[in-house]
Amino acid sequence: MRVCSWPICGGAYRRTADVMRWLVTCVLIPGLLWGAGPALADLPELIERVKPSVVVIGTLQRTRSPQFVMRGTGFVVGDGYEVATNAHVIQEELNEAAGETLAIVFRSATAAAQQRLAKVIRVDKAHDLALLRIEGQALPALILHDLESVREGQSVAFTGFPIGGALGLSPVTHRGIISSITPIVLPSANARQLNARVVQQIRSGSFDIYQLDATAYPGNSGGPLYETSRGEVIGIINMVFVKESKESVLSKPSGISFAIPVRYLRELMAQNH
Repeated sequence: MRVCSWPICGGAYRRTADVMRWLVTCVLIPGLLWGAGPALADLPELIERVKPSVVVIGTLQRTRSPQFVMRGTGFVVGDGYEVATNAHVIQEELNEAAGETLAIVFRSATAAAQQRLAKVIRVDKAHDLALLRIEGQALPALILHDLESVREGQSVAFTGFPIGGALGLSPVTHRGIISSITPIVLPSANARQLNARVVQQIRSGSFDIYQLDATAYPGNSGGPLYETSRGEVIGIINMVFVKESKESVLSKPSGISFAIPVRYLRELMAQNH
């Protein structure tokens, strides 16, 4: 690190060239380098652009109370009629006889919360992804990152509805970094740590997943993980590491979360066209 000081000698400036050299070396260049870093100052504007595309996913039944039951987060992609989320967010069996349907809730900048009916059009259980199609007018879609340039240490943010909507149906944003890119199937200490989901993933082969230095909560599942320079989606929030039990995730969060790379969502969307 270079220590800069005023080029003053004997109470007077030395040559004009020395002054100009000091200005370039100690003021202009550091200022340019400072401004060339991540545009964190633009994050508020970025969040405002992302929020209209992030939705609540749940089931709707007019005859029960509450009528809408949240199951997770999703985000609008493609032509504005498609919504991406995790496969485990989608309820496999609906009580259609009682009028239960899949639905999303979203909040626009100028209106109160609105509901839209939805249906599942594609599921990729191996990568825990699902694609829905919604009724009504198209919603603003997020841009999916199209380059395999995600790196460890990269600044990211994710927006969703943590803690099952207990904080209200207003999107909440967290920020962190990609702390590791690691296979999702990790060695288990004993067989008791295996469950049907892990066994299925082992059989289908492991794949890289993003480990995040950020805390996700129940309700964040299915939300968009995006880079903080342009807001392009690079992953889908999938799960959080629990240190003790599921009940302790709120009181003792681990600060370690995981996201599925967006390339698997691209592949799922391509199957639908």
